[in-house]
Amino acid sequence: MFDFVVIGAGSAGCAVASRLSESGKHSVAVIEAGPKDINPWIHIPVGYFKTMGDPKSDWQYVTDPDNGLNGRAIRWPRGRVLGGSSSINGLLFVRGQPQDFDHWRQLGNIGWAWDDVLPVFKRLESWHGGDGVNESLRGDKGPLAVSPTAVKRDIVDHWIQSAEAAGYHRNDDYNGESQEGVGYFQLTLNQGQRCSSAKAYLKPARDRKNLHVLTDTQVEKLVICDGRVVQVLAKSKGQNITLDVSHEVVLSAGAIGSPHLLMVSGIGAGKDLAEWGIPVERDLPGVGQNLQDHLQARPVFKTNLSTINTEVKSWVRKAMMGIEYAIKRTGPMTMAASLGTGFLKTHPDLETPDIQFHIQPFSANNAVEGPHPFSAFTASVLQLRPESTGFLKLKSADSRVYPSIHPNYLATTKDQTTIVRGIQIARKIASFDPLKSHITEEYAPGRDIAFDDEPGTLEWARNTSVTIYHPTGTCKMGNDPMSVVDARLRVHGIKGLRVADASIMPKITSGNTNAPSIMIGEKASDMILEDLRNDI
Repeated sequence: MFDFVVIGAGSAGCAVASRLSESGKHSVAVIEAGPKDINPWIHIPVGYFKTMGDPKSDWQYVTDPDNGLNGRAIRWPRGRVLGGSSSINGLLFVRGQPQDFDHWRQLGNIGWAWDDVLPVFKRLESWHGGDGVNESLRGDKGPLAVSPTAVKRDIVDHWIQSAEAAGYHRNDDYNGESQEGVGYFQLTLNQGQRCSSAKAYLKPARDRKNLHVLTDTQVEKLVICDGRVVQVLAKSKGQNITLDVSHEVVLSAGAIGSPHLLMVSGIGAGKDLAEWGIPVERDLPGVGQNLQDHLQARPVFKTNLSTINTEVKSWVRKAMMGIEYAIKRTGPMTMAASLGTGFLKTHPDLETPDIQFHIQPFSANNAVEGPHPFSAFTASVLQLRPESTGFLKLKSADSRVYPSIHPNYLATTKDQTTIVRGIQIARKIASFDPLKSHITEEYAPGRDIAFDDEPGTLEWARNTSVTIYHPTGTCKMGNDPMSVVDARLRVHGIKGLRVADASIMPKITSGNTNAPSIMIGEKASDMILEDLRNDI
């Protein structure tokens, strides 16, 4: 018997489990389907090249063929290890725009405006310096270490300078007063090592007698009696496990795992559950709907400067990188998935940026296959707030069978226009010095697609774009008929059950989603403890 059971030890789940167990008054179990985070590549920042695609740390989801991508199915890596996706992601720390959260509040979600969540963002982080930062907006005592990018590369410096020459301004703190501008990323990095949610929240709490961390344990179903969750059924190493719950279950299994577990437990669209013979505990048609993700187009430019592509070809260079990291915890092995960034507008009349760049001193078809054989950099661009939404659909009543994933990318005219304009801006910046002087060839989209060929550019985007790993929205917060949880993250119509992860976002945030997910976990724990005190 536990007071609280947290399902999923990922970005949000680790925060929830840590905060609920902090006082020592409540017994807390946190269940993670994957193993402990003992793989050294998890803690080496550049290790995402090794952990993404590895079944020991990645769920290895694949979407269904998507019409917006001309029928292509693409990989959707998600973390399946202690720390979840925060253990395999690119370490990029982005809060999002204040307007994102004010919009959540305007949709009726009390307590989620920017003024409400900013104190939570400050509480969760420990900011490790950097010029050009408004310290009053940053936290310095939180569990999550956040620091400026330490690795600098000439090609990224040149991109930033060329963006300034093209008319975009420099911004050294997109997590500050304004997101707009170009600069370097901020990272969940501490002394040369990844600061995952597990390292930030669970490692300091490992000696708490009231906190129980169960790894390699797959939850199969929630048991609901008279409208309340009373048990969690799981399996570990072939053995069935039953966890009784006295207060609440907090579902933090992510934008795919959380709605999937709700559906196989009888919470979802009644007609879809009936198709698989699942008894309906609560008819909530919004479960698995409202799926939103950031789709990245990846313009690639060959360069006469040194990049990671060619540097890793040399065993001597690779050995030197390894030695530097082993001795100093510095160098290329501390590099995040991207170094430079830009939050820009595709039209000057927009209130806030609508596209984001990820500037990488390497190029590859994807993180799993490794770099191209030539020296090149990538100017990845995505639309921050896509209109297109997709959905998940059950393929079985068995929780071990993944649901089908339908992202529905580029389904609206606005989304199509925005991605095309983003690609055009990438090409425009590349036409300015100092970057222009160091580009030997535009590898992609390439010379066969003219700058103003919008249909051709869109077709290239459909044929080549991939996820940047930000699925959200599938258990959205709200009070409309398609919402799944209320503003206190309680599942509509089911007692003792909340969802706390990126799936509750009614609208995707403007940027990488790891930081907002951790914030959601922190805020969920506040609400749970407050409601518990009020009930008593």
